Amino acid sequence: MHESLPFERPLILGSTSRYRQELLSRLHLPFEVAAPDVDETPRPLEAPRDLALRLALAKAQAVAQQHPEAVVIGSDQVADLGGLPLGKPGTHERAVRQLRQMRGQTVIFQTAVAVVCRATGFEQVDLAAVEVRFRDLSDAEIERYLQAEKPYDCAGSAKSEGLGIALLDAILSDDPTALIGLPLIRTCRLLRAAGRVLP
Repeated sequence: MHESLPFERPLILGSTSRYRQELLSRLHLPFEVAAPDVDETPRPLEAPRDLALRLALAKAQAVAQQHPEAVVIGSDQVADLGGLPLGKPGTHERAVRQLRQMRGQTVIFQTAVAVVCRATGFEQVDLAAVEVRFRDLSDAEIERYLQAEKPYDCAGSAKSEGLGIALLDAILSDDPTALIGLPLIRTCRLLRAAGRVLP
């Protein structure tokens, strides 16, 4: 007698980030992508880790509202420089300012992931904090890096998976993909808790 295969709910990534899509595809799970409609403005005096946790959950909830039968993943990353949140620079000028602020400093990249399924009432969120030590960069090094990589869509203006690794002295993390934008160890843990079958 053959056991019936478990019903797999649709999996949706509540993010249009190409980095998160590439990371999630490593798990060899079929998934769709939906853009969450969430205001990402920090609240007054909101700590970077709290902002990342709140936005990751809000993104998953927003997409789950539209797709109640699906398992939805939401994620957010905030660079934390001594309690000061640093988001995506968006422009060259803001990226220069961010990297000048971070040179010679330790920055904590707070990367949160949430999994929500309205049909089952499942809702959990977790956080991976990645400690990144920046070299004491010169203005010329900052300019050369930005011209080469143009990382204006990355929190903290540095792509560790690209040339940005040359800006750093050290990365300390227990979830290596968190710095790129989606902590896959924690994502797998949450998906299993939600009933998703994984290798």
